[in-house]
Amino acid sequence: MKPAPFEYHAPASLEQALALMSQNAREAKLLAGGQSLVPAMNFRVVQPSVLIDLNRAAELSYIREEGDVIRVGSMARERHLEFDSSIAKHIPLLHEAVPFIAHPQIRNRGTIGGSIVHADPAAELPVLMLALGARLKAKNVSGERWIDARDFFVGMFTTALEPDEILVEIELPFMPPRTGWSFMEVAPRAGDYAMMGVAALVTLDEAGKCKAAKLIYLNAGEGPLDAKEAAKSLEGGKIDDKLIEAAAAHASEQEVNPFGNIHASAEFQRHLAKVLTRKALREAAQRAHGD
Repeated sequence: MKPAPFEYHAPASLEQALALMSQNAREAKLLAGGQSLVPAMNFRVVQPSVLIDLNRAAELSYIREEGDVIRVGSMARERHLEFDSSIAKHIPLLHEAVPFIAHPQIRNRGTIGGSIVHADPAAELPVLMLALGARLKAKNVSGERWIDARDFFVGMFTTALEPDEILVEIELPFMPPRTGWSFMEVAPRAGDYAMMGVAALVTLDEAGKCKAAKLIYLNAGEGPLDAKEAAKSLEGGKIDDKLIEAAAAHASEQEVNPFGNIHASAEFQRHLAKVLTRKALREAAQRAHGD
């Protein structure tokens, strides 16, 4: 199929893009990598009357280390995240997880901002933003504001952005010392949407007990799902098989809320959540100990 007719703009700067969004907020869609938007337009699932292409706004494409955070422009390609040495050193969870995103050809064009704003419940980057405690900078012609990742994703394919706002930057804090990580997912084939996935973080205190933990799931609800109770149950204890099993059971039985699909029933997705949580927590704990 072909997309419905639309008016096309290719602004040469962020300033021009913001002006166009101010004029066409209700009718416009932003084109970043186009890996999700273009197929949706071709099938006429989405029919914007105005398309604003951000690919000429060079000031939105960067990855830079600043103090104890890494700042990523919203038009940075996923492939750039995959091979950036600062991310590999300071945010290894993100470095490990990016290769799970689709295929290399998709990552060559797909952008971090495009994936985050699309807010697909089965996408990896929204999950990682929540797990890493990212902050997201939104901008319009009137000014800018920061939004915590926990407040940014408000539902399926829905974010806290206002119609005239553009996501311009992502701020990612360095992972704390003595923090172990793991990202795991199960998909029908490599590069397919995952049936279930989890990002796990475990931070230990000097005595080797769990100081903080996070368990964030993809394809487990209407957006990235934070299993807060399961993660909380790990705190204060030495992470062993008994504690891991209890957390995995609670997360899979009480917190994740999968819908089921043609590849997996909701029951099977819960089973996958339990198995992946066990494996991810073991790996994260081992890494936190320096093993």
